[in-house]
Amino acid sequence: MLRVSKLTDYAVVVLSQLEAEGGVQTAPGLAAGTGLGEPTVAKVLKMLSQAGLVEGQRGARGGYRLMRPLAELPLSEVIVAIDGPIALTACVDGGMGLCDAEHLCPVRGRWDPVNDAIRRALSGITVARIATPKTAFDPIPVVAAE
Repeated sequence: MLRVSKLTDYAVVVLSQLEAEGGVQTAPGLAAGTGLGEPTVAKVLKMLSQAGLVEGQRGARGGYRLMRPLAELPLSEVIVAIDGPIALTACVDGGMGLCDAEHLCPVRGRWDPVNDAIRRALSGITVARIATPKTAFDPIPVVAAE
């Protein structure tokens, strides 16, 4: 089963709260606004900051702010920031040393088109589309594989 981690789900929640509140928000404030634990929010913010999706500001009026609107942030970037490369198999993009059978694997490299299709699909969906309530007239589009 293909599944994103709970931390990725929490990251979308935190990003949504950051945009809803606007400006600079603290980790404790975001934790209170989302109902998530403060350690979890701090961990998510650190990962998002390392990926350049949010910016931390120090000082008395410090906290975190979005680097761009959620309507311009592909879901794929959040997944990569939290979970790492998007792939169905360990042998993603020619990676070496991740599988015990890679030297004799008959399908090595054949998952690349599948991985690429999944990345394209997730890149075509913004965090804003996930973060806003879905209506019956607003379906999330499915990107067809080439």
